[in-house]
Amino acid sequence: MDRRSRHPLSAIAYCLLAATALGGQTLPVVSSARLLAPQPGEWLTYGRQYNNHRFSPLAHINRDNLSRLTPRWRLQLEVPQPGGLQVTPLIADGRMYVTASHDVAFAVDLRTRAQLWRYEHKLSTVRFCCGPNNRGVALGHGLVYMATLDAHVVALDAATGAVRWDVTAADAAGGYSFTMAPIVIDDLVIVGSSGGEFGTRGFVAAYSALSGDPVWRWYTVPSPEEGGWLGKWAAATPTGEDLHRDLEQERSDVAKYENAWKSGGVPVWANPAYDADLGLLYIATGNPTPSNDGTVRPGDNLYGASVVALDVKTGKLRWYFQAVPHDVWDYDFGNPPVIIEQSGRKLLLEAGKMGFVYVLDAGTGALVRRSEAFVPQNNLFVAPPVDGIVSAPGPAGGANWPPSAYSPLTNLLYVVGLDWPFVVSRRTSPEPKPGEMYIGGGQRPEGLPQGVLSAIDPAIGKLVWQVKGDPLWSGALVTAGNLVFVGDVSGRYRAYDARTGERLWDFDAGVGVNAPGVSFELDGEQFIAVAAGGSRYSKTRGSTIIIFGLGAGAP
Repeated sequence: MDRRSRHPLSAIAYCLLAATALGGQTLPVVSSARLLAPQPGEWLTYGRQYNNHRFSPLAHINRDNLSRLTPRWRLQLEVPQPGGLQVTPLIADGRMYVTASHDVAFAVDLRTRAQLWRYEHKLSTVRFCCGPNNRGVALGHGLVYMATLDAHVVALDAATGAVRWDVTAADAAGGYSFTMAPIVIDDLVIVGSSGGEFGTRGFVAAYSALSGDPVWRWYTVPSPEEGGWLGKWAAATPTGEDLHRDLEQERSDVAKYENAWKSGGVPVWANPAYDADLGLLYIATGNPTPSNDGTVRPGDNLYGASVVALDVKTGKLRWYFQAVPHDVWDYDFGNPPVIIEQSGRKLLLEAGKMGFVYVLDAGTGALVRRSEAFVPQNNLFVAPPVDGIVSAPGPAGGANWPPSAYSPLTNLLYVVGLDWPFVVSRRTSPEPKPGEMYIGGGQRPEGLPQGVLSAIDPAIGKLVWQVKGDPLWSGALVTAGNLVFVGDVSGRYRAYDARTGERLWDFDAGVGVNAPGVSFELDGEQFIAVAAGGSRYSKTRGSTIIIFGLGAGAP
């Protein structure tokens, strides 16, 4: 492992760094205790809490005064080339930590509106399928952690932005990258790999939060010595749908493709959830590679299109649930898992590209129920032929990376989805080449996408309400004011009644709102912040964080 930069101080000195003076003020420590139980006005980690609810307990902004919600500040991010924004801003101690495309990080004082520091990662050779995205940072130990497009993990001093350590986690030239925000748990910083489209071997890795030293690594594609990725040779999904597999042919091809696991894909680019009581890290995995051609990768292709629970201290597998064995539809689980509790039982919710929400027992991985479909489905789980078939949902979703939100007040899960069929075809794949796309067929959109915002009751798996409109590529925020905020690619940022789905508020950001919003409190006032920068599905690009607050009149 290459360690390009390493701060020479001891672990004790790192802790002291967390209390360095900045502008005459002491910068408080974002401790493990704070990450476990943030104050109502804070947003300290990607999903606000480890359960990924993306729920703000603030209720100052509600439907009675929502008409007064107006932009109070537009923070323009200085980036070398606008590539869209998918970031979740983090808010701690009156400061905002945010990233832009091409791995640029910023710290801003929210009171003075002054930029405290800017860090631009010097990218090496990079390979990425879907834009130069960075979904944010993690906080802890007086440091700010960023995972980069060239597969580095970087720790920055939270007060100054100086690099404290920088490690290379994988070979970027071979197709590995990071787009997710890291997660800090106690003395670990944990990341998952992107790059499944390039024939990489997916993994989740934990590093010492203080030094960057590797602690454990778990591969999503098990080697033969680890039990292999052939699995149970499932003829159907766990919910009974026929997968249309030729199991006899697959079994006979095992020896021919005995090394397929080495380029098996199965990336982990959705942000994990964590349960401290169970000591479990929950990850959602992507599709095996090549995505369309299953003939060159016989078996179930463990642990593709799965939800996996790992022991957070050791990285050891505790359980897995594979929703789509031998996936040939690019049906990633790209949505961050959500932990809830119902009737004293902990459950894990996972919204999938297939158009369902899976409800699992958080302790065992047992399937409790599956929701009704939240997007139209056509030829679901029908293997793509050489000449192609219209498949709905297509590889872009269902539910893709834009995170869902859960309200403990309504007990509803708010899922941001796309109704977008694709023509999916298969072709025999050659041997993978490092750094080259490895798809094994075609994926062509059929028609225009439609955004679908769905409120789902996980207790019964039913749709409570649904709103359709312009394509959604943003993620949801829900607040104690019973409001759900969602943006779309046309630039509209909207608020809906969390119980009924009634649209209550609408703002034109001028550029696609393709990032999830957050809510925070500053000096007794509630604010909403969201990135407006467009994405690969938007016609325009920008690099703006819009911060909304209550004004005197209507916006």
